[in-house]
Amino acid sequence: MKKINFKNIYKKLLILVFAVYVIYTFFVQQQTLNAYKADEKKYAEQIEEAMQKQEELVQTKNNLNSDEYIEQMAREKLDMYLPNERVYIDIGK
Repeated sequence: MKKINFKNIYKKLLILVFAVYVIYTFFVQQQTLNAYKADEKKYAEQIEEAMQKQEELVQTKNNLNSDEYIEQMAREKLDMYLPNERVYIDIGK
């Protein structure tokens, strides 16, 4: 009858447990990495939108004192028009 070598079985079991742990850790880290990549994409889009908004605001700031901008704001916000200017109102709206 063969003698059971518990040392050998213990080593194989330890290697198996370690391999399962490594594989589990790999999958968990991969899921975390995928979540971080999704967050990175979302934040990159937010940064791009903020940069576009900033560019629009800088452009508006630069045009703030121009006659065309003042005239446009007077027409849109205050319903002011130049003297002797004909204004057509769409009653369908």
